[in-house]
Parts: sequence; C-alpha cells; structure tokens
Amino acid sequence: MAKKVTIEPVTRVEGHGKVTIHLDDNNQVVQSRLHIVEFRGFERFIQGRPYWEAPVLVQRLCGICPVSHHLAAAKALDVIVGAGTGNGLTPTGEKMRRLMHYGQIFQSHVLHFFHLASPDLLFGIDGDPALRNVIGIALEHKELAVQAVMMRKFGQEIIKATAGKKVHGTGAIPGGINKHLTQEEKDQFLNGPDPLNVDKMIDWSLGALEFFKGYHVANKDLIDKFAAFPSNHVSLVRKDGALDLYHGVLRGIDNDGKKILNDVDYQDYLEYIDEEVKSWTYMKFPYLRSIGKKDGWYRVGPLARMNTADFIPTPLAQKEFEIFQAYTGGKPNGMSMHMHWARLIEILHSAEMMKDLINDPDIYSGDLTVKGTKQKEGVGVIEAPRGTLFHHYRINDDDQIEMANLIVSTTNNNTPMNTAVNLAAKQFMNGQTEITEPMMNAVEVAIRAYDPCLSCATHALGKMPIDFKVVNKNGKILDHKLKNGE
Repeated sequence: MAKKVTIEPVTRVEGHGKVTIHLDDNNQVVQSRLHIVEFRGFERFIQGRPYWEAPVLVQRLCGICPVSHHLAAAKALDVIVGAGTGNGLTPTGEKMRRLMHYGQIFQSHVLHFFHLASPDLLFGIDGDPALRNVIGIALEHKELAVQAVMMRKFGQEIIKATAGKKVHGTGAIPGGINKHLTQEEKDQFLNGPDPLNVDKMIDWSLGALEFFKGYHVANKDLIDKFAAFPSNHVSLVRKDGALDLYHGVLRGIDNDGKKILNDVDYQDYLEYIDEEVKSWTYMKFPYLRSIGKKDGWYRVGPLARMNTADFIPTPLAQKEFEIFQAYTGGKPNGMSMHMHWARLIEILHSAEMMKDLINDPDIYSGDLTVKGTKQKEGVGVIEAPRGTLFHHYRINDDDQIEMANLIVSTTNNNTPMNTAVNLAAKQFMNGQTEITEPMMNAVEVAIRAYDPCLSCATHALGKMPIDFKVVNKNGKILDHKLKNGE
C-alpha cells in the first residue's frame, strides 16, 4: 500500500519547513520534497518606503545573519546614490563593511557547525535524541561547547563595533558607513584577555579544522557518500579568481569544472538567472537561463565557493584550501557533507581577515561616505554564510522603493536541498515499513548540511513537536510517532 511520511518541522535549522516522502506499494521512495510553509512578503511591504530605510528594514528577514541582508541592501543603494559598486566606496567605508561581514560569517558558521551540525557527528545520526543536541555537546564535550560560545561571542562583538548592535545594527548606509572603529575596540580585539582576542580565534579555528579532518578519516562513508551528487556551482569571486565573501563577479562552473557563468557583472544578474515557481512550496527554484530549468540549477554556499575560487587570499586558509582541493584531485566537489569542511575553512579565513582589517589604519580615520549622480536602480550581491544573496531595488521620483527582488541563499540551494533529501530518504527508507527516529534524522542531516534559513529566518516560541505518520491510500494510519512532543 502506498505510504506518505511527513517530517514537520525540520529541526536544528533556522526557520520552519517540512519534508514529505512518498513510498510505493513496495516501500520504495518515489518522491521526496522539502516544503517551505511560511510566506514572508518582504519584497512587497517595503514598497513605498524611502530607499535609505532598506538596509535597516530588510535585515529583519533574519535574526541569525541580518548583516548579510543589511550589507546586500546597502550595496544596492550604493549604486542608487551614485557611489558605484565595490571599490567605489571610501577605503574606510569598504573596510569597515568588510570587517562587519567577516564577523558575521565567523559567528554564523560557528553557530551552525558547533550548535546545529556537530551533534550528528559527535553522537551519530542514530544517537540518543535526548543527547544529540547542543545540551548534549555541553554535557559531553564541555571544552568544545565553551569554544563555540566564545567564538560566536567574538564575532558578535565585531558586529557590534562596526554596526552599532549585535543584531539588526545600523552601520551600513547608502554610500558607506556611519562610524569608525575606535582605538579601544582595536585593543580589545587584538589584545583582549584569552579567549576573546583574534589570535585565539585563529588558533581555535585551526583546531576545529583538525577535529573535522580527524573525524573524516574515521567516518569516510558518512562524510564522502552521504547525499553526494554532481551539480553546478555559483558564487562571487574576486576579479583575479580569489575567494571574496564581500564583493566580486559572478562565476559558475559545472560538475566538470567548466565555466558556465564567466565572471559576469552581478548588476546584470537577470540576464543569467531566472526563477521557477512550484505549487507545493513558497520558495522559488532559481536556475541559469543558458542551461534551462531542468539542468540549470546550482549550489551556493561554502562548498560552491571552494569549487569556484582559484585561491584564498589569507595564508592559513589557503593551505587548508589546497588540502581540500587535493582530496578530489582539483575537480569540483559534490559531497554534501563536505559543506562542513568548507565552512570551517571559511571560519579560519574570516578570522585571518578580521585580524588584517583590525590592523588596517583606514578603519580608524578617513571619510565615511561617498555619493555621486543618483540612479533609479541598483543591485547588491554578497556571499552570505549560506551562499550568494541578491538584493535588487528600483526607486521612483519621490525616492520611494517601487520594486524589490530578493534571491536569498537558501532559495538558490532549493533544488540541491531537495536532491539531498531524496537521496537520504532512499538510502534510509527504501524497503522499510516502520518509521524510526534515525531514519527521520538522516533526512534532516542532509538538509542541515546546507545550513538553511528556511524562511530567512522565522522562529516559533514554545514546543515544536514533529508528528510522523505513515498512512495508506485510504487514509488508514499504519504507523505513528511523535518526536519532541507530549
């Protein structure tokens, strides 16, 4: 008898979603889908607002990575106020923004790896769910838990110093930034007591990489084979091909490493990227126009960035990048669980970048803003923790926003996440008649690898039970489990 398994909500991710898995009469998975069940509407309700409000308004999309939306919007408005893109800002404006952004990348990646993903690694996909969480990490791996908290705190202090607040700051404005870093803040970040100084952050970042590489050696089947599949990859890169999380040109490669998006100006993104809508989710499906809906989908995020970049412009992260690339012989890496490895390399790179920027004299003095001839339209693109983030605005003669288009990182990863869900469901559920907690968690592990902000990001208060049911085609319940409920 045909069956349907529903996982709702998906846990240990930002935002809310559900998974439906359909099995045929032989208990073989025939369809798996990740559904985004919330509608946000930011593109509509910011219409009519003065354009300069956008960097503050749109960051309310997310409580985990608001800096990404804050900066992407500010970059779009740089174009509108005539400041150009990227290096059109003053040295102070650009470097302060970069410091803000690397603090954001650092703290967000740390939160995901240590708090959301590591319980599956340390306790196993089939580990006791009562222990397989951040509380279990604190109880069983206290030193790791302390490092995670202190690393995230450091990143948040960087954000506070550059944006004014740890969450939903106001630092980036059209054409630049609204403050300098102070000498007191510099001394705190460089010479603060252990562990809250940047050198300790670099040491701990290296330690986290060594932990993962050791785990990889002992668990190659999980890390290499779980939800692995070929795909295209898209990200920003610097004009010389370097990894650049703040600014660059759009590059895309296919599974063979061939360029399918050849370092193009992101102001023209609509010439290259389109979005498909499907009835069963509020999240759209982006694809490359030149390839089409069927095969033009792509991955974004840490794994994609490791695949598209030619090198990393900080020495310690570059060494780790070379090890990462050597593992696949320089070919694009399609292993979903290697997303964690790539994420840890970016944590190290962010720590190195923060140290360089904190030592840069330009962020302590100099002009904060620049502007020129006003334009009616602008696009801002940034590499958010979860991948490439697009903000596009058009204003009217009254300086009001009349059009906004946002393609968030998780939207770009929509098809890859659905692909990973389907592979995990087939691996763990094919031929099974009874739902088990490890089977359900395996599907969630595939999703967690992408660190999705499922509604970028809405959170609910209170209990969040997951109700699993297997029903036949007549609606009769064959198996029923309630996870984290009463």
